[in-house]
Amino acid sequence: MSSILKRNNVNIIGNGQQVMLFAHGFGCDQRSWQFVVDAFSDDYRVVLFDYVGSGQSDLSQYSSAKYGSLDGYAQDVLDVCEALSLQDVIFVGHSVSSMIGLLAAVQQPAYFKKLIFIGPSPRYLNDQDYTGGFERSDMESLFDFMESNYLGWSSTMAPAIMGNADRPELGAFLTSSFCATDPEVAREFARVTFFSDNRDDLTKLGVKSLTLQCSDDIIAPVAVGEFVKTHTPGNEFVMLNATGHCPHISEPQETIKAIKAFI
Repeated sequence: MSSILKRNNVNIIGNGQQVMLFAHGFGCDQRSWQFVVDAFSDDYRVVLFDYVGSGQSDLSQYSSAKYGSLDGYAQDVLDVCEALSLQDVIFVGHSVSSMIGLLAAVQQPAYFKKLIFIGPSPRYLNDQDYTGGFERSDMESLFDFMESNYLGWSSTMAPAIMGNADRPELGAFLTSSFCATDPEVAREFARVTFFSDNRDDLTKLGVKSLTLQCSDDIIAPVAVGEFVKTHTPGNEFVMLNATGHCPHISEPQETIKAIKAFI
């Protein structure tokens, strides 16, 4: 048990009985939740962690074989649940962690009570009659840039992902997070994230869920959030006023309010 908690740098705050498990997105770590967790720690037991390769996780535990698909990351979520003997968890996942949480809940639904997806996307690439937001050629160009100059890529992409150009400190916050991630791991995680296709997995979810959709999100356009809502049984959809891809950072109060209304 302690090895899992060390591997994923698990931290627990709060005094409640009900557990909330927060799972960060690509290029981030558990610090990305710092603007929202205090709103829940009085009433909930808040569990924070870093995926292997992110934040203060144990990088020596990283394996391309395991983390070559989102299933490896879903296993980390299940490992944390098992190590802490959790049940009826309210899972909050940002971006790619929405699908990671969904995969974990499809595999072991008994651990989960509700899932909250912030900016989810089951597929980032456009495909026939599906709008994911990216063409494969555009994505390959992004990866070429990432391969050749990770820090340059980070300082270009992070502010674009954050949006809210009138508040450059938000983009700087995300850039520093991207730059703190091991570049090799980040490149592999990015490929796994942006080339995954979890559309068929949506229909398998038997746990109630919420989609929080931002307006003007370059990573997960509104059409993608609506696709998640349409194809996921028991999914509620909330359109936020927040713009960009990280409302828990850019508009924490609106994000907190939407989560509390659902749980």
